[in-house]
Amino acid sequence: MASITLNSIVKKYDDGFPAVNNVSLDIADGEFVILVGPSGCGKSTLLRMIVGLEDITSGELLIDGQRMNEAAPKDRNLAMVFQNYALYPHLTVYENIAFPLRLAKEKNGNGQSNGNGEGSVDDRVQKAAAMLELTEHLDRKPANLSGGQRQRVAMGRAIVREADAFLFDEPLSNLDAKLRGQMRSEIARLQRRLGITSVYVTHDQTEAMTLGDRVAVLKKGLLQQVASPRELYEQPVNLFVAGFIGSPSMNFLPATLKEGSQGAGGTGGAGGAILSSPIGDIPISAEKAAVAQGRELVMIGLRPEYFEDASLVDEAKMARGSVFTAELSHLEWLGHEQYGYIEFEPDERVGRLLSDLASEMDADELRPQVVTTLSAESRVRPGEPAELWVDASRIHIFDPETGENLTRDPEAGAELTRIAAQEREHEIELAAASARSPQNTQNTQDSRSV
Repeated sequence: MASITLNSIVKKYDDGFPAVNNVSLDIADGEFVILVGPSGCGKSTLLRMIVGLEDITSGELLIDGQRMNEAAPKDRNLAMVFQNYALYPHLTVYENIAFPLRLAKEKNGNGQSNGNGEGSVDDRVQKAAAMLELTEHLDRKPANLSGGQRQRVAMGRAIVREADAFLFDEPLSNLDAKLRGQMRSEIARLQRRLGITSVYVTHDQTEAMTLGDRVAVLKKGLLQQVASPRELYEQPVNLFVAGFIGSPSMNFLPATLKEGSQGAGGTGGAGGAILSSPIGDIPISAEKAAVAQGRELVMIGLRPEYFEDASLVDEAKMARGSVFTAELSHLEWLGHEQYGYIEFEPDERVGRLLSDLASEMDADELRPQVVTTLSAESRVRPGEPAELWVDASRIHIFDPETGENLTRDPEAGAELTRIAAQEREHEIELAAASARSPQNTQNTQDSRSV
């Protein structure tokens, strides 16, 4: 295992375009870090520079404290798992896993290239196969395996190398939704069990939020924020991170501050204030009003789960927000919850801001609408006025020009990341205890068929 340090890394191509621009990142020994962002943000380029497949224009790459800028890929002792598996179709599962050992002419204690002793090629292949539940498939060819099984073979090939770190380049992109979910669990379990430093590239925020100890969000080669998934979600540093993390995305609405009015329901309180928005007036605390003071326009951010059918909100919770009346354009019922959509007409300036944000996130055009997550018990209907409640205490306020989150609490965010680190340590301890237990039956028959 090893730590990985990136100091002011820059990658410029011949035309001068900076694919990666001044990225600094410290990855601790045993940490699982996710690089996420839209297409063209530089995440795969950054990963390829770590492994040595791309030259570094400027900056410094350290692996376990040793400068590796000029080192060949084979000298970095890193194992990479590719999106397309990169398996040899004419070789069996066994030989695919054993390939890097054969290539390196791995020798056991007797100085022979093969055998059955501790540390031999066969021993390491069998252990990796057992760990990944591939033992019964060792004599099969890749063409006869499922997508999930092929990806586990690729992971087995990385494991037997006993590398200092694993690098994953969108490894689940070729799998269907169900297999992706199962393989996410497999990768998380394996990383915790091995305790190996891992860097994982994805454009899928679900993978980023469920796998990573920390997530690094990139945009156009620039590092936007590095934090635990919970901190990214609850304390985003800017409009881009807030909009990119979360599904459905955070709602962005233009708003103006009405000074000197009381917050309805006590959220603003005496001396509090009201934000006027397309969905109505929203009371805010004096602290949040202060950051909007003197600004002609702000953008407010409201996640879909901040909303609810007002008739289903209890009195204790009701005091944290306000009720407004809106007409839903349509509903999407998902069984355990439903999404309600409220459309609004933005002015030209706001429409341009939404269009620019959608372009940065490599997303479809952000429609001028609000997505609300409502209880499955709600009986609101599209096309009819509905009373909805919004939790104003959780509102984010952004500068529409710079994108900065004006209401971000760095201390609260740091505490979320600290708690996440403690939970990670606990998970590693549990994984280690499970691996030592002879009664370990964690892996199920269902996962063997993935």
